[in-house]
Amino acid sequence: MNVQYRSIGVIHTPFRKIEGMPIQPSGAAGIRGTVDVYPEYAEGLKDLNGFSHIILIYHFHESSGFKLIVTPFLDSEPRGLFATRAPKRPNPIGISAVRLLQIKGSTLHVQNVDILDGTPLLDIKPYVPEFDRQPRFRLGWLGKAKGKAKKRKSDSRFE
Repeated sequence: MNVQYRSIGVIHTPFRKIEGMPIQPSGAAGIRGTVDVYPEYAEGLKDLNGFSHIILIYHFHESSGFKLIVTPFLDSEPRGLFATRAPKRPNPIGISAVRLLQIKGSTLHVQNVDILDGTPLLDIKPYVPEFDRQPRFRLGWLGKAKGKAKKRKSDSRFE
């Protein structure tokens, strides 16, 4: 089955290169960006301003190819791709939960953004703790990397 998506906007951030970017929103505390939603989708932003956080779903436009075993940023041991958040994936789709500061027209002003400038936006969803936060969870191999994402930056391993 062939699946195709259409961009609904563009994400703008201070990050012009992949190398040196934060690897997760927790490592991008305070970093601001904007999301320009295309005019034909602007009506869909109605009522979004009542949410403090949103989930951006986007296309890793600078990513090509993938490997099923990768060495993630937070580890030195090779791991299965689907047990990581590595950007090189069979379907290069990324997600980031960011703080929504304000909406002006069809532009969203966001904070804690860890996304490359010019990234195509696929979708926006409100972050709802009752739906999204799980009371019981396991962190797998990432349990021993807890807290490290705040300081780790992207390097060239997934370019």
